[in-house]
Amino acid sequence: MKQVIVYTDGGASGNPGPGGYGAVMLASGGKYYKELSGAFRLTTNNRMELLAVIVALETLKNKGTHVTVYSDSKYVVDAVVKKWVFNWVKKKFKDKKNPDLWKRFLRIYAQHEVKFVWVKGHAGNEYNEVADKLAVSAYADGVLELKTDSGYEASKSEDNNLNLRFE
Repeated sequence: MKQVIVYTDGGASGNPGPGGYGAVMLASGGKYYKELSGAFRLTTNNRMELLAVIVALETLKNKGTHVTVYSDSKYVVDAVVKKWVFNWVKKKFKDKKNPDLWKRFLRIYAQHEVKFVWVKGHAGNEYNEVADKLAVSAYADGVLELKTDSGYEASKSEDNNLNLRFE
């Protein structure tokens, strides 16, 4: 069975603000190494933390891959390890943030054997530091085009419309 190790990170400047995600994927004792990143013009830190995991899992070619995800996001790790996200599904994500990404996550999560491990951020873990640099440089360096995080911007638009109706 194929074993893949993934380190992920995400961030946003301003939260919400411009943001990005980064992931480092390792397999075959380090023979396989891949870096992933992306950037958005307006998003949140938690969305980018979760999107880093999603993109890494979606990159896998073989269903049933054993994956260990190392993340410094308590939001992501606890939601899965403590099984909160599965209760959110039962409640149709009522009053929960980022349902678009959680639903996307659950579709790809179901295709693999995924284990989550929380790591302390900025604590010298080599690949967590690389993932962090990928995430920050994705939105801060201006090299990548900042995409629209339509899930986030649509939710904010809905919030604004609600506020206008009730003001």
